[in-house]
Amino acid sequence: MIITVKVKPGARREEVKEISRDYLEVRVNAPPEKGKANERVLELIARHYGVRKSSVRILKGERAREKLIEIDL
Repeated sequence: MIITVKVKPGARREEVKEISRDYLEVRVNAPPEKGKANERVLELIARHYGVRKSSVRILKGERAREKLIEIDL
């Protein structure tokens, strides 16, 4: 499954909001430094879909707020 994710780093509370079937908005506490926000995004998406973190990867947008993410379900 491939989805688009809009990331909001440095948020007060963490949440995964499903905008549509293949588009999520993810708010994370972690700052966008040294990949910290990306790691937290992968953890939250894995928990949201009930899969291991190793099953979630960023395909495109490593340094952008909008990312293309692949999930092995």
